[in-house]
Parts: sequence; C-alpha cells; structure tokens
Amino acid sequence: MEKKIEIKNLKVSYGKNIVIENLNLDIYKNEIIAIIGPANSGKSSLLRCLNRMTDFNQDITVRGTILLDGEDIMADEDSTFLRRRIGMVSPLPVGLPMTIKENVTFAPRMGGCKDEAELDAIMEDCLKKAALWDEVKDRLNGLATKLSGGQQQRLTIARALSHSPEVLCLDEFSIAIDPVTTMKIEAVLQELKKDMTIVMVTNVINQAKRLGDRTAMMLHGEIIDLAPNAEIFGGKLKSQKTKDYIEGLFG
Repeated sequence: MEKKIEIKNLKVSYGKNIVIENLNLDIYKNEIIAIIGPANSGKSSLLRCLNRMTDFNQDITVRGTILLDGEDIMADEDSTFLRRRIGMVSPLPVGLPMTIKENVTFAPRMGGCKDEAELDAIMEDCLKKAALWDEVKDRLNGLATKLSGGQQQRLTIARALSHSPEVLCLDEFSIAIDPVTTMKIEAVLQELKKDMTIVMVTNVINQAKRLGDRTAMMLHGEIIDLAPNAEIFGGKLKSQKTKDYIEGLFG
C-alpha cells in the first residue's frame, strides 16, 4: 500500500513530561486508521503533531520526523499550508459565531477565493459530504451556534473539508453526540475514505472495530499493537495489555 504519512522516532514532551517516545508509524493512503488507548496515552498529542497544532504551545517540544508524501512537514517554517492538507476535527463541536454559510466558506475566503458562486458550490458540496445539507439548506444564513450538538459536529467536519484536505484527523468526534448522529457521521467517513486518509482517535472500541481498516493501541506514549482490524479484534495481538483494554479490564 502507498504510504501517505511516515512517522519516525517521534518524541513529544510537555516541559519535562514525555508524552510520546520513539513512536514509529506508517499511515497509508485512503485508509481509516483508528487509534485507541486509555487517557493520557498520547493519542491526541499524536494528532496535533500531524498538522503542527503543537506550534501554538511553546511548552511543547517535538523531535523526530513526520513525512507527508515523502516531504518533511517541519521543513517549512509556515505551517498554514500544511493545515490545508491535513484537517482536524476536535472532540467538542464548536461552531464559529457566524452563519452556517460563513463557517463553511471561512477557510476558502481566507485562501483567496472571492467568487460567490464558487463559494456557494464549495459550501453545498461540503455540507452534503458531512450529511448536513438537507437539514440546513433553508437556513444557511442562520447562526451556526444555534445548531444542535450533532449538527455542529457535522458542521466542523464540513468546515474541515472546505479546503479539500488530503488527510482528516478526528479526535473523539462522537464524545458529545447521540448514537444516531454518530452512525450518520460514521457513514460519512466511510464515503470520505475514497478521497482521503482518515486518522481517528476514539475511546469507543466498537467504533474502532466498525470503522478502522487498521487499529493501533497506544499506551504510555508508545504504540504497543498495530494490525488490520481482523487481527486486532480477532485475538492476534502482540500485547496482553491490548487484550485487556479491548475487553474493558482497564481504561
């Protein structure tokens, strides 16, 4: 399979606290890779490294190499362009305090798009991909903050899609939404996988099982298991800790 991201000897520290150490991981094109593990195992920190959200915290030190299509993502001092290629959806849905349309077209406008017809087309396409268009098409000029939690979560996905990312990172996207909406979003992700790579952090074991092509188990800043889902959830594990976590014996 073609590699989309290569992570080599990644080490992440918050001050003197090491949260990821000597992590190596290849992520393939057009796959959904699920990352599971207990709290404070380094999962979210790994995601933040992928699009250099770590740049915004001076207390974080990142060492190692992350390649995107063979190019070092740390080579360019300006990380803005990288975030157009690698989108991020945070755990809690946050609609920007503006209209639904303005939320989705914000990034393209910032990127220089001025044509209203083109912006409308981008907005409609992204809202459809996020399974939200039918619910909001008649109130696009309404405040995004008045949407339900599940709708705001899908709006954040639409917003992330508005700059046509090659990789979409999701950090516990279902933490604050109902099961029905979660299933809608999962169906959306299965479709999006045809056009992009998806890196998904989840604490819901069944979600990793349903969605992932592969699943990685993180513990104490290291990947202790990584395999196709048929192996991870079929009992072919390297670590007893992974088995115990999947069975709910700790977390």
